[in-house]
Formats: sequence, C-alpha cells, structure tokens
Amino acid sequence: MDQPTETDADSSTRSLPLGLTLLSGLIAVALVFPLAWLFIEVAAVEPARARGLVFSAGTADVLVNSLLLMGGVTAGSVLLGVPLAYLTVRTDLPFRRFWSIVAALPLVIPSYVGAFAFVSAFGPRGEFQSILAPLGIERIPEIYGLPGAVLVITLYTYPYVYLTARAALVSFDTQLIDAARTLNYGRWDAFRRVTLPQIRPAIAAGALLSALYAISDFGTPAIMRLSVFTREIYVEYTSFGAEYAALLSIQLLLLVLLVLVLEWAIRPDQTVKGGDADHDGTRVQLGRWRWPATLLPAGVSLVALVVPIWILLLWLVRTDTERQPSLSFEWVQVLNSVGVAAAAAAVATLVALPVAYFAATNDSRVSILFERATYVGFAVPGVVLGLALVFFGAGYLPSLYQTLPLLIFAYTIRFVPQAVGTTRTSILQLDSKLVEAGRTLGESPLGTFRRITLPNIRSGLVAGAALVFLTTMKELPVTLILRPSGFETIVTQIWRAQAAVLYQYAAIPALLLLLISGLSMVVILAQEGDERGL
Repeated sequence: MDQPTETDADSSTRSLPLGLTLLSGLIAVALVFPLAWLFIEVAAVEPARARGLVFSAGTADVLVNSLLLMGGVTAGSVLLGVPLAYLTVRTDLPFRRFWSIVAALPLVIPSYVGAFAFVSAFGPRGEFQSILAPLGIERIPEIYGLPGAVLVITLYTYPYVYLTARAALVSFDTQLIDAARTLNYGRWDAFRRVTLPQIRPAIAAGALLSALYAISDFGTPAIMRLSVFTREIYVEYTSFGAEYAALLSIQLLLLVLLVLVLEWAIRPDQTVKGGDADHDGTRVQLGRWRWPATLLPAGVSLVALVVPIWILLLWLVRTDTERQPSLSFEWVQVLNSVGVAAAAAAVATLVALPVAYFAATNDSRVSILFERATYVGFAVPGVVLGLALVFFGAGYLPSLYQTLPLLIFAYTIRFVPQAVGTTRTSILQLDSKLVEAGRTLGESPLGTFRRITLPNIRSGLVAGAALVFLTTMKELPVTLILRPSGFETIVTQIWRAQAAVLYQYAAIPALLLLLISGLSMVVILAQEGDERGL
C-alpha cells in the first residue's frame, strides 16, 4: 500500500477552491477591518494624556461597575435558567409544555424596554408605589443603580442559559440517573454528581452569552443611571470627547477578550452521550412540591413579561399627543425599522453564505480562521462598533458617513455570525451523496450548489435571516450612533421618549417592537425540524 506523502492538513489546504477562498477571505477582512480605526484613533492620543485618562478614578469606577454588573447578571442568569430548564424537562411540573415556552419569551423583549417599564412601575412615584400609597407606604426600595440594572438585565438574559441547559437536558441519557439511583444516591446527589457535570458545558455556553450581553448592554445602564463602559462611551461621544471614548472602547474590548479567554480556559469537557441513550426516562416526581414548584416559572413570567406589558398598556391609554407633538408616533418609523432590518437580514444572509459553505465543506485552518473572523463583530459591543465606524466613515469615507449603506454595513458586521451559524449547520446536515450524484451527472460545482445545495438549506437561510432581522430591530446603540439625520425608527422613538421622561410616547412603538419580534421568533421556531425543541 502506498504511504501518503503529505499531511491531511496540507492536502486540504492545497485543494481549497481558489475563488471561494478569496471571496471568503475578502468578506472576513471587510467585516474586521473597520475596528482597526479605533486603534488608529487611540494611537493619535498623546501618551501622557492617555495615561491620565486610563488611570483616572472615574475610569476605575467604570471598570468596577462593569465587572459587578457582568458578574451579577451571569450568576443571576444561571440561578434562574438552570432550575427552570430542569423543571420543564426532567420533572412532572404541571403545564410543563406551557411553562417551557413562556420561560423563553423574555428573550423577545429588549432589556431597555424592560428597564424603563421597571422605572415607571417601581421608580419614585411609580405605578407600584401609587398602588401602595393608600396603605401608608410612601417609599419603596430604589430601582436605580447597580441592583436595578442587574435585576433587569438578568430577567432578559437568563433565557440564554435556560435554552442551552434545556437543550442539554433534552438530549441527556437518563439511564445514568437510573444507575445512580440504584447506587442509593438521593435526588440531589444524583443531580450534583451525574446530571450537572453532563450539562455543565451547556450552562457555561449560556452563561458566556449572558456575560457578553451584560458587558455590552447600553440602554439598561443608561436608564438605570449606572456608570459602565457602554454608557460612558456614548456620553463622551455625544459630548465630543472622542479621545476618551476611544480609550474606553479599547478597554471594553480588552475586557470582552478577557471574558472569552477565561471561558475558553475553564471550559469543561464536552457533554458525553451514549450511542443508545434513553432521552425520556422516568420524570422526577415532585410530590407535594408539584404545584408550589410552578411559583418559580410563574413568578419569573409575572415580573419579566406581565409587568412590562402592563406598563406599556397603561402608557397606551394615557398617551396625550397634544402635550408633546414632536414625540408623537408615526408609522414611517415602523417602515424605516422594518426596511433597514430586512435589508440587513438580506445582506447578512448573502455575506454569510460563501463563508458558511467554505467552512462546512473544507476542513482547514484557513476556513476556520475566516469563519471565526466573522464572529468578531458579534463579540464587540454595539456602542464600540458604532464608534469605530464613525471614525472610519468621518475620517476616510465622508460620503458614506451617516448614510443607510453604512448603517446596514454595521448591522451586517454585528449580526452576520447568526446567519453563518444557521447556514453552516444546514450545510453540514445535507446528505453528501446528493451533491456527489449531481456532480456525476455532469453538473458544475456552481450548478450543483444552485440546484441541489441551495434548495436543501433554505430553512437554515430563512432562520438565519429571521434571526438577523429580529436582532437588528432591537439594536439600539448602533442605530443611535450611525443613523442618518432625521431617520427615525422604532428604537429611536422609544429612546427619545425615555430621554424626555415622557414614557407614554414609547407605548405604541414598544408594543409594535414586541409584536414584530414575536412574529420573527415564530418564523425562527417554524424552521426547527427537531421535534424535541420548544
């Protein structure tokens, strides 16, 4: 037998399709390149001034607050998400299917909508305090600051942990639990020694998403008056403090990088699954705790869903357009939001397709590098990305500065990984024999892709586009920083209303945003072929 004369990696690299490789490389560079202008801006700052700004007491406070916010939200998301996942998958919880869906719904609500709804409900002279006033209660605990920000962001990020932990529990081999019980392990010991180690990678993945969301969230800390990186960057940008904003942005990027490195370093082993695993098994009988256990999903749903919707409906009833006509809702805001989100979804899907196809069909370091490069924009906080494109557009492409193409480009950088992930998964699930059959019948590689691959990955493309559309609709800092002058959307209308402390003018756009987001989620779930999903 002839011995191979080159490694698999070398062979894979040499056989890379030239056109697809170049196209994927150009896309990856285009998505990462604008962030370089942040470093160029920082390099222009006088070193002594840069040191003074970086090591100031104000910067230290911002760093501490950001770390506390991230840590509190991550811990809270795990403490809520894991029990909810366990109750809805492994126990005989009443109305289990209903609670499985309801527990994921807070993901549809933008945290900044929840933030100003909570301020209106629990702030000074808020709705909740007015209800308690006849009982002699004239003051309730302060909602502003770190505790309020942690509470609100946790309520709208715990679904990341919930969904990842739930997916791991659904595919978990319950025979391992049965084996532990035969060894006289109690329920808690069996969970701690068997179940938890198996689902720990999924919990870690969800916790990472919660941490990144917390550290990059702009709207909630701004509304809660908490001095963190995102809020201070925006304040400095709007106050023409470009140097300090750029320095803070670099520090925030380094903090995000540190989080990613720590997650990679402490990442547990992958979940172990048996080939003949029993995924159903016997559910844990809660006994007398069966109905009291519903208080957890019901309580979380009440606070995260019912309170904001109640407040928005109150605002809807009380809206008085004669008080501030300039803040009145206009349907053009919906058209602008839907139009720019649809454009971003279309562009992101087209951009993701060659990168995802290259990564799925070529197992090489080059394909991995190009795919990972597209994820950089998603890891970068929106306010940082917006500022980088401000420096890039204003300094080198003034004709594109504050135009719709630049705004759509920013959305694409930010959310293209969502399209890459779903598209790559669909391509990997495609039966390779179908592609081989097309080639043997004389089809060119492009013809085989157009006639066979593309129709079979349509659901992944649609799911990715819907996901980009959903997240673009809710994106706040990028929209505020890069939108053209006079271009109002649903989120900018909401932000103008809260800035004027006239929350009633945010009622209609916020409710419409929730409706559109909910419909987008339905489209995403409709593409799921897995019967074990929600």
